[in-house]
Amino acid sequence: MASIKDVARQAGVGVGTVSRMINDSGYVSEATKAKIEQAMKELDYTPNELARNLYRKRSGIIAVLVPNVSNPFFAEFIDCVEEELHKVGFKTMLCNTVKGVNAEEEYLDMLNRHIVDGVISGVSSLDKKAYTKIQKPIVALDRYLGEEIPVVAVDHKEGGRIAAETLIENGCKRVLHFRSVTGVDTLYHDRHAEFEKVMRQHGAETFCYDLAWDRLDTEYYHEIVEKVFEDGVEFDGVFGVDRLAIECMNELIHRHKKIPRDVKIVSYDGTYITELVEPKMTTIVQPIAGLAKESVSLLCELINGNRYVDKRVILKIKLRKGGTTL
Repeated sequence: MASIKDVARQAGVGVGTVSRMINDSGYVSEATKAKIEQAMKELDYTPNELARNLYRKRSGIIAVLVPNVSNPFFAEFIDCVEEELHKVGFKTMLCNTVKGVNAEEEYLDMLNRHIVDGVISGVSSLDKKAYTKIQKPIVALDRYLGEEIPVVAVDHKEGGRIAAETLIENGCKRVLHFRSVTGVDTLYHDRHAEFEKVMRQHGAETFCYDLAWDRLDTEYYHEIVEKVFEDGVEFDGVFGVDRLAIECMNELIHRHKKIPRDVKIVSYDGTYITELVEPKMTTIVQPIAGLAKESVSLLCELINGNRYVDKRVILKIKLRKGGTTL
């Protein structure tokens, strides 16, 4: 196996010159770079990535914290984040926090111990004090974790308003509303508050079912929908995240209800699953690729020492009409 000395000898340069090029730690002329690259190719030399990262005092790894990777929104987000991180030379460490006790704290501790270079956090089980005491690069998704921690989100208030107005325009008067509940400051609560506000303004009645923050699995959603029908709630509209809206639609169809004649449905997130069902879901679409790109961009700025980044990046949402509304 070729060594850095072999590369230097083959290229006719010093070992220090090869090291500067590999670690990007000093000036190397373009002509010399070409010689070194040719020597590396001829000798089939691969730089030691671990050694290079140690030299730079970096691990080359970013931790991405999500509650549950089986959730379509987080699955798409992780896929997009991994692609963006790869573009800028980072590896992704996926951290599925719901499955482990104290998992969120453990991953933050890894950041403190330099095992990862930064964290993109899409979870909300810890008090924000756990984050603010860590003076390391962190970007939050949809969660307010402190004045110095940038947050990336969409305009959830606008999303809630559009969802409510869409159901109102479809003549809905009694609407089932599935709400996410958590004990920390999350921006996505704005959509629930705005949805309720608009429905009240139009004299419509809502039936709210609050969801546990740490249950994002299909079994739980099935249980919630079963409870709705056990409670005997009569409704003509539904608003909830994609998977829950689809679960509700499936049960309605099973009970011989016609969609959208009998019940109109608007989902939230707009993940790929909304176009795999029939009828296709009318949905509020979050720009997941945009959220990922902004999260990675902000984190890279922090890692590179820029402390004057935007502290709040809010992206636009859009309505995509399907067959669950008229």
